[in-house]
Amino acid sequence: QLQLVESGGGLVQPGGSLRLSCAASRFTLEYYAIGWFRQAPGKEREGVSCINNSGRTTTYADSVKGRFTISRDNAKNTVYLQMNSLKPEDTAVYYCAAVVPATVKDKCVPTFGWGQGTQVTVSS
Repeated sequence: QLQLVESGGGLVQPGGSLRLSCAASRFTLEYYAIGWFRQAPGKEREGVSCINNSGRTTTYADSVKGRFTISRDNAKNTVYLQMNSLKPEDTAVYYCAAVVPATVKDKCVPTFGWGQGTQVTVSS
């Protein structure tokens, strides 16, 4: 089963930064568009950002625009999510998954590869 592995979460104060990583061990990530998603307690999962396989096209949820940056290093088989100016409402479990390539420009529809997620907690 093809699966991605998320890492980099933790506890950070409001205004702080974290960088999440999404890695694949059993397949080559560069052929896939990848998205970051999050789910807070009691809430539905929501799309945060996604990136096409070349890295030239990215999309962000309105709630994170200007604060989060998605990128990828295909040589390292890894996709990153740099999160700056974190807010308490960013607290959630963050997941990455492959997304339908045609949806990278808008909806970032996930397809496969869900990992265990990484917890991000923003609190003073």
